[in-house]
Amino acid sequence: MLVQDFLHHSACRFPDKVALVCVGNRLTYAQLENAANHLAHRLQNLGVARGDRVAIHLPNSVEAIVGLFAVLKAGAVFVVINRATKPDKLTFILNNCRATALITDARAINQGLGVRVLAEVNSLRGVIVCGGQGMGAPADDLRFQNFVLNPRTNPVASPCPQTIDLDLACLIYTSGTTGEPKGVMCDHSNVVFITQSIVEYLKNTDRDIVLNVLPLSFSYGLYQLMATLFTGGTLVLEDSFAFPIAVLQKMSQERVTGFAGVPTIYSIILGMDLSVFDLSSLRYLTNAAAGLPVEHVKRLRQLLPKVELYLMHGLTEVARTMYLPPDQTDKRPGSSGVAMPGTELWIEDEQGRRLGPGEVGELVVRGRHVMRGYWDDPQQTGERFRPGPLPGERVCYSGDLFRTDEDGFFYFVSRKDDIIKCRGEKVAPREVENVLYSMPGVQDAAVVGIPDPLLGQAVKAFVVASDSGMTEAAVIAHCKARLEDFMVPQQVEFRRELPKTDNGKIRKLDLH
Repeated sequence: MLVQDFLHHSACRFPDKVALVCVGNRLTYAQLENAANHLAHRLQNLGVARGDRVAIHLPNSVEAIVGLFAVLKAGAVFVVINRATKPDKLTFILNNCRATALITDARAINQGLGVRVLAEVNSLRGVIVCGGQGMGAPADDLRFQNFVLNPRTNPVASPCPQTIDLDLACLIYTSGTTGEPKGVMCDHSNVVFITQSIVEYLKNTDRDIVLNVLPLSFSYGLYQLMATLFTGGTLVLEDSFAFPIAVLQKMSQERVTGFAGVPTIYSIILGMDLSVFDLSSLRYLTNAAAGLPVEHVKRLRQLLPKVELYLMHGLTEVARTMYLPPDQTDKRPGSSGVAMPGTELWIEDEQGRRLGPGEVGELVVRGRHVMRGYWDDPQQTGERFRPGPLPGERVCYSGDLFRTDEDGFFYFVSRKDDIIKCRGEKVAPREVENVLYSMPGVQDAAVVGIPDPLLGQAVKAFVVASDSGMTEAAVIAHCKARLEDFMVPQQVEFRRELPKTDNGKIRKLDLH
């Protein structure tokens, strides 16, 4: 099976069923399939071929999902990039994956993004502009093509399949410890396995209506889409959780059965009066990206006692690792659970010795969902993906520290590195530090994560400045202009000097 078969098979089974609800649009499976087929042919006419990378730079939208499946149908590899990504980082990703085409919107074109990336990314052959071309593209430049969604377009067949399940389906970019985005290579068999495993433990069926507010560039958000279309359910897609009341009203109106959140979202929900919303259709909630505080787990169970709560753990390099069965939530609210179906997990110390209950070590993941590695980065691929128990196989060393109890349930302890998880997103300190150093007057800078009941972790910056007049507001404004909002420091502390090791490195463990 290939990933595009999720949509095609469901369109054959349920052609007239609503597949996607998004911003006033209600597309059936047949309409979604047909729109993806049309765009797939457009991509091929633009020169996109088997194995090419096509970037999708759109908010959560109908066009983003149509684009994703169109890329697969064209035999190519989709790369979903968060719409909030700044131009410099976007250009880096496009050059890194050597993208052949970019799918974006008229707003980006009006801001001059299309002209810039075509000038700076030599591999790009064209830009697909969704919803109208906008004023930022030369009228006579054939590299810009419009794509306007029209559910009434005459049916067209999908391009002839060329790919096999060993071909790449997507690259998911994650910032790792170096601060430079790395593309995790996911082949079709990886994505199919993960989707089937998630569907199995969540017990998803074609009767499920899943509401997703997470970005599709985030693997947690992406697999809400995959699992729903695989089973023939209905996906209710929102751009974000910025308007919680509107999201919960939508949950009630659409009779949603499943919802995925991160600790930030559940913190907000727990501060709301849920009695004013009809959530009687809700069957399950899931949490991933960062551990849900035990108190939040207990309160959710009290407020929604009939709703199954799945606590999960994952990382982009394998998507998911484990889940806590709902019947264990009250007994083990601090646990991340057991291995997901088809997966083997264990904990190792630094000498490679497998550890027993109560001992803390690095989580190692073995299974068909262990990805192919990092795009064009053999060194970091070798560090993360290492030889497994059987000759010729590789396992994933997660970088996460865990322990188990006597019954084999896993408990997250901490990260081995200093990656910060803010609002469910990964923040690489070095990327923020590079921006701080670009500010005139900054001599030394370090970024750490500090506990925050709403954000999970808040980003805090320590700065040594040559200008005594530098203010916290000025530093934050400088970062806001250059970083995605979840990466901007919530706090800035000025110091005369930062603690350092003998070889000159900043000792972040001494910063609080």
